[in-house]
Amino acid sequence: MGRTLDTRARVTRLLQRAGFGAGADAVDAAARAGFDATLDRVLGVVVDGGVDATPAPRLGPLPPRNAEAREKQKGRGEDRPAGSASDPARPAPGAGGTADAAGESEGAADPVRKAYRQALREQREELTVWWLDRMVAVEHPWEEKRTLLWHNHWATSIQKVKSGAAMLQQNETLRRLGGGDFRALARAMVVDPALMVWLDAGGSTAKAPNENLARELMELFVLGVGNYTETDVRQAAAVLTGWTVDRSATPWKPRFRPRRHDPAPRTVVGVKAGFTAQTLVDHLVSLPDSHAHVSARMWRALVSAEKGPDEAALGRVTAAYGKQRDSTAMFRALFTDAAFSDADNVLVKQPVEYVVGSLRALGVRPSELPENVRRQVVVRTLSGLGQVPFAPESVGGWPAGAAWLTTAAAQVQIGFAEALVRQADLSDVERASAGERPELLARKLGTGGWGDATRKALAASAQDPRTVTAIALTAPEHLVLS
Repeated sequence: MGRTLDTRARVTRLLQRAGFGAGADAVDAAARAGFDATLDRVLGVVVDGGVDATPAPRLGPLPPRNAEAREKQKGRGEDRPAGSASDPARPAPGAGGTADAAGESEGAADPVRKAYRQALREQREELTVWWLDRMVAVEHPWEEKRTLLWHNHWATSIQKVKSGAAMLQQNETLRRLGGGDFRALARAMVVDPALMVWLDAGGSTAKAPNENLARELMELFVLGVGNYTETDVRQAAAVLTGWTVDRSATPWKPRFRPRRHDPAPRTVVGVKAGFTAQTLVDHLVSLPDSHAHVSARMWRALVSAEKGPDEAALGRVTAAYGKQRDSTAMFRALFTDAAFSDADNVLVKQPVEYVVGSLRALGVRPSELPENVRRQVVVRTLSGLGQVPFAPESVGGWPAGAAWLTTAAAQVQIGFAEALVRQADLSDVERASAGERPELLARKLGTGGWGDATRKALAASAQDPRTVTAIALTAPEHLVLS
């Protein structure tokens, strides 16, 4: 265990990790209130004007993909194959924004297909900008940060799902259920239409059960590697047969078709029963291995990506999570564990945290930017950095830690900073003297201070308000969650 943070540093860390940055004024108020009161406020349920100001978009159905689909769309709405990424453990086509969002050839001349691709691109961008805009606008950001954590946990990509409405529906499920009983969240997610399409579950039948959802449910979402067998996967896959996706509804709806289901009793992780999808989830989330797995994944996101919890710490967190699988109690235990206050447990900001935190610090709302600027400043930046909301690179989610600290990422961050300062109101920086600007920017960005090398770089450019702000945005101190 390294040096323990003092009260001000602890509340700074709490505000940063439970949100998207922490300006000095917010830290000052939190330090006066104390850590416990600040934690109560962070985790509490509040009315948030920023949420009210950013209502979710209304995303209608997409046009047909081609002439054949147009005819089918007039008929049945039953689940049909969607997308070409049959192996969700591999990066989806176009991950990182380098290919067409629909996974189709840009050279296709079919006007129906062209209209479909364009509509899907527009939905994806509208959805992405909306969520980023909400992250920037909210006054109490924990709910959005928590939703982002669960999005990474139940990683699902629009690259294969190809429905903005289905992805939005999943996002709202993660937000609505992400602070309560994990069982309720897991029950909803096992029949979530977007996740079902992503993991090829919609066409799973008694004669041809698909194992993808059953495998990832145990390996990534609920139990963790080593806590189940291949036989368990096959047995669970049989339990999950019969569920399809009704694409005639907007958003899509899960639909159970009994004739496609295998009703035979199955033995899954030591228990034999006539499981349904819901009772299978109930069994899996009740296991101690599930409690430890979920707690450890959130530990890596909020405490340390490099050092997992020791046995005692994991015991405390899982005890708080308890038989009720109380997610908020789990998060509270993570934030109050001694390791959370260990000065050595620094986290690297993920690209969404970096971009949203920078926008919040400089008071720039994505929705208020001109469309071409918004695409450059926000969408292309996150694409270049490799973390676009609603498009994780695999079912395992995004990487963590030093994986984000690359030369390529540094170049993208420089471009982002230069574009952002052209849009921001920097009147407070302009009014300050050159000598005052480095300290002002440290308070504004919530870094807690600059190292010697950064301070020298800022001092050398302090005569120009925009240049010094851009340098501060790309400084190492602004790239980490202290």
